[in-house]
Amino acid sequence: MNSTLSKSAPKSIALNGSRGQLALLSWAHFLNDGSANYLPGILPAILIALHEPVATAGTLMAALLIGQALQPITGILSDRVGGRSVFIIGLAVSSIGGALLGFSHSVWLLVLFLFMIGIGNALFHPQALAIVRSVVKQKQQGLSLSGFLVGGEFGRGVFPLLTSWIVVSLGLPFLWLMAVPAIITVPFLFRHSPSLPIRRDATPRIHWRRHMTPLLFLVGFASLRSLMSYGVVTYMPVLWHKSGGSLVTGASIVTTLLVVGIIGNLAGGHLADRYGRRPLLIVSSLLSAILLPLMTTTTGPLLWIFAGLLGITLFSSASVTVLIGQDTFPENRSLGSGIALGLSNGIGAMFVFASGQLGRGIGIDGILLVIALCGGVATLIAVFMPRSMTAHTSTGAAH
Repeated sequence: MNSTLSKSAPKSIALNGSRGQLALLSWAHFLNDGSANYLPGILPAILIALHEPVATAGTLMAALLIGQALQPITGILSDRVGGRSVFIIGLAVSSIGGALLGFSHSVWLLVLFLFMIGIGNALFHPQALAIVRSVVKQKQQGLSLSGFLVGGEFGRGVFPLLTSWIVVSLGLPFLWLMAVPAIITVPFLFRHSPSLPIRRDATPRIHWRRHMTPLLFLVGFASLRSLMSYGVVTYMPVLWHKSGGSLVTGASIVTTLLVVGIIGNLAGGHLADRYGRRPLLIVSSLLSAILLPLMTTTTGPLLWIFAGLLGITLFSSASVTVLIGQDTFPENRSLGSGIALGLSNGIGAMFVFASGQLGRGIGIDGILLVIALCGGVATLIAVFMPRSMTAHTSTGAAH
């Protein structure tokens, strides 16, 4: 893999150190995922501004996330065109879509902008993830990928708190301020970010029948984990606001979960490299299923403590599922990344939408309990996952 890259990749990969490249990509990931995921922090304010019921929260989050299901397609696209333009365009689209949320005066216009953000997110991740894997050493893949993912998780954590403060202090229209850093960053990415070689040869045929069993296990596990993470960040601020809490404080719960979850992202990659992928998947899923009910039934400082612990367990499996996706599809690792993140997030988004409809009968507390039970199902999937999926792999064509 590395020998192919050294012959085909542009000089930017050879001239820049891998640490600097990872830092630049992590910053772009911070901006992209921040813009693409700050909706939960301002969701109560949007529901009030549009005079929509609480059940609409699930619909809006589904609109935001469903575009990510296109990641397998954008993965194939980025694999064929190479370069760096696909993920940079994705960052620009996500940021502009996020800026436009403050100018949404109807649910349908809001859904359009949310879907636009999802498209940008789908363009960003597969190529960026493939680039990250292309510039790190084999033995450091888990930890290096975790480092890249940390940028995104930090953005997901910080942006909801920042946007909630902007909305409270200045109003919804001033959300455009959050897009300014990305607009400034885009030219630097075109000039300095790593680039993938263009695949001029015929794209290897993907052996779908051979990959079907691992694919089902991967999508099943990752979709339920997506439901858990997105379900919590969607409904906890709404539950908090409904009980009389402030918008900013409710957003701080999401920020705590996501920012402290960075510890899990880093530790998960390291622990998987050292002790294996299967134990990491099982333990993280089981602990998440236990911690979620504890968080939703707790008040005071313990709520934020449980939120941080839940973030650690939820995101400790993120880099592992991406690596499993890439190793499942060695013919096209961008496609594997897209399935592990995008397709699974899209399916998770539909689960979030369904949970919103379910909430009309059982309430938000009931929704969160159902989501916790889904964590138990994810644990069972990890237990019975084929050993070939959880073993370290260094073979296969890749970027």
